[in-house]
Amino acid sequence: MMSRERKKQAAAVLQEKLKILRSITHSHALSDASIIMDASAYIKELKQKVVRLNQEIACAQQDALRHGSSYPTVTVETLVGGHGGFLINVFSDKSCPGLLVSVLEAFDELGLSVLQATASCADDSFRLEAVGGENVAENVDEHVVKQAVLQAIRSCSEGGSEHDDEE
Repeated sequence: MMSRERKKQAAAVLQEKLKILRSITHSHALSDASIIMDASAYIKELKQKVVRLNQEIACAQQDALRHGSSYPTVTVETLVGGHGGFLINVFSDKSCPGLLVSVLEAFDELGLSVLQATASCADDSFRLEAVGGENVAENVDEHVVKQAVLQAIRSCSEGGSEHDDEE
């Protein structure tokens, strides 16, 4: 008897995990095997996006080094499923006090919630990789997010030099 109950519990747990997986991957599949196949395809697509974004960032960094440009690089990708989530990468070879806060405030103004973020500042450079969750505002696309981030960087850079003058 205990064995049957354990099997039922295990089956219920498995079904719950498949339901979560189906939700995360925005799968419309009904069978377990199809849900797993959709999840596998979703993971492959995300990996390809990460590779492509890393290549874009590396190229932009090389261009900036070659041309001595300190212009920031911002890439924005809509996450699979089109439910308003974005993968945002920011690189600048110049950092200013409050840059991370300015970028996060820009996300907030767009109605994006940050689900995951990695930020680093080293040798006066700034790098941020963030996953923004569903937005509550309409008409927010990759271009709008990119422009908001670039404006936040410009404002921080201009504001940073003004704060230096005030002190």
